[in-house]
Amino acid sequence: MSVFNASRLQGKTVLVTGASAGIGAATAVLFARAGSNVILAARRIEQLKQVEQSCVAAHKESGVQAGGKFAAVQLDVGDRQQINTLFDRVPANLKTVDILVNNAGFVLGMERVGDIADADYESMFQVNVFGLIAVTQLLLKDFKARNAGHIINLGSIAGREPYAGGGIYCATKHALRSFTGTLLRELVNTNIRVTEVQPGMVETEFSIIRFRGDKSLADKVYEGLQPLVAEDIAEEIVWTASRPPHINIAELYVLPVNQASATINYRGGK
Repeated sequence: MSVFNASRLQGKTVLVTGASAGIGAATAVLFARAGSNVILAARRIEQLKQVEQSCVAAHKESGVQAGGKFAAVQLDVGDRQQINTLFDRVPANLKTVDILVNNAGFVLGMERVGDIADADYESMFQVNVFGLIAVTQLLLKDFKARNAGHIINLGSIAGREPYAGGGIYCATKHALRSFTGTLLRELVNTNIRVTEVQPGMVETEFSIIRFRGDKSLADKVYEGLQPLVAEDIAEEIVWTASRPPHINIAELYVLPVNQASATINYRGGK
C-alpha cells in the first residue's frame, strides 16, 4: 500500500478553472507532476501561459512518461458565452475531460449588508455560483454518457458558517455547498465522484482582491499565525482525485492548526 499513490492520475485529463494564480495554479502544476494532462482556464492569459510553462517543467522533472499535454485557454467563468464555447478553444486531444476542478472564485470587500454595491454582489454570484454551475453542466452530460468523471468544487469555511462582513461571499459558498450536495445525491447511481474541498485561511492573492489591492490590509488577515498556502490545498485536491475509483472523498475541511472556525483563531506568533 502506497502512502500517496498518484499513478491513477497518469494520462487523465484535468480541467482547472481559475488556474492563473493561487490554488488553481498550484493544483495544475501538481497534476502535471503526477502525469496528468491539464487544461488551464482563466481570464488572465499571460499569467496562464506562465503557469502552463510551470506545468511543462514539473512534468519533465517528474520523469513520468504519461500525460504531459497542456493547454492554456482564456475563460471568464462570469461570461456564459465563453463557457458555452470553451471546447471550441481546447485542442482535440484534450476534449475528453476526466476531472473538473471548479476553482475559479473571488471575494470583494467587507461591507455590511445595506452598504454592498450592486456590482459587487452581482459579480460574486456570477462567478462563484452561476459560472460554477454552467461549467459543471457543460461537462456533466459527457461524464454521464461515459459513467465516469470527478467533479471537485472549491468551497470554503465561509460555506460552513457565515461571518459579519462576508454576507455575499458566504452566501455564494453556501450555495456552492448545497449545489455540491445535490450533485452527490443525484449521481449516487453512477461512478461519477463529487468532492468539495473547504479551506480555511489560505494566503494567496485572495485577500488582496478582497481589499481591492491594499496589500497591507490583506497581510493583517494572516498576521500572527501560519496560514495555509496554495500548495497545501493543491495537495489535498490531487489526493482526493487519486483515491481508488470506489472511494469518494465527499467533503474535506482543511484549516491551519491555529484556526478553529471562521472567527476563532490564535495569533500568538508563527
